[in-house]
Amino acid sequence: MKLIRYGDYGQEKPGLLLKSGERIDTSELTTDYDETFFENNGLEQLQKWLTQNEATAPRVSDTIRLGAPIARPSKIVCIGLNYADHAEESGVPIPEEPILFFKSTTCLVGPNDPVVIPKNSQKTDWEVELAIIIGKRTSYVSREDALDYVAGYALHNDYSEREWQLERGGQWVKGKSADTFAPLGPFLATRDEIAEPEDLRLWLSVNDQMYQDSSTKQMIFGISELISYTSQFMTLLPGDIISTGTPPGVGLGIKPDPVFLRAGNTVRLGIEGLGEQCQKAESFTES
Repeated sequence: MKLIRYGDYGQEKPGLLLKSGERIDTSELTTDYDETFFENNGLEQLQKWLTQNEATAPRVSDTIRLGAPIARPSKIVCIGLNYADHAEESGVPIPEEPILFFKSTTCLVGPNDPVVIPKNSQKTDWEVELAIIIGKRTSYVSREDALDYVAGYALHNDYSEREWQLERGGQWVKGKSADTFAPLGPFLATRDEIAEPEDLRLWLSVNDQMYQDSSTKQMIFGISELISYTSQFMTLLPGDIISTGTPPGVGLGIKPDPVFLRAGNTVRLGIEGLGEQCQKAESFTES
């Protein structure tokens, strides 16, 4: 299944994207795709509901905005430098074990919402990434059992303000958590939809110039290892996101002169089997 949430920001309703391309509303079954939904076998119930109601469920116009395919999770855990060639372009050693950091959950937005360049930012950057969505509560899970705790996968753009990330105290979360810095979607694809999540093309362009074009098979640490490793340090809750890192081609890594986003730029990105996103960069304005 491909789970979507649609409607105005903060008022999204749950739905599904069908194989036909049609969108249907699923709010008869659940109020939202959130921690409670996943914790209570929501995916299994949704599959049963779909079998019985696909033909008669209310249709949703394809002109309606898509939000992030899950409601705000308890945490967004990100993996740093998980592609060797990205570590190389960043001028740092290849990690010997996964680097973990957080993004604030308040930066989660829909796949085609504008990205707002933060107030006083000069170094807003892009990062196409494969996101794992956790389906069941777990801690200290083994690599062998880790995939049993996956609800599905989604496309994520891990926007970053590089000055705040790297030059202001060494706390990456400061450069990762501005509003609009975590577009997710357009849908959550359940595990059965993605046969080889570690062999998917992922790409990103800015103003139609391709900057990132790689494959998840280039990841240093695979999906099972990342879930198991992260669970050694924190409890993973249903709906939590683990974003698996970005390949080379970020603006910071461009030589000799880095390239960063400016208002009016258009960012497009995609992952094989997980759809595409498009964000227009906007300047911060006082509300």
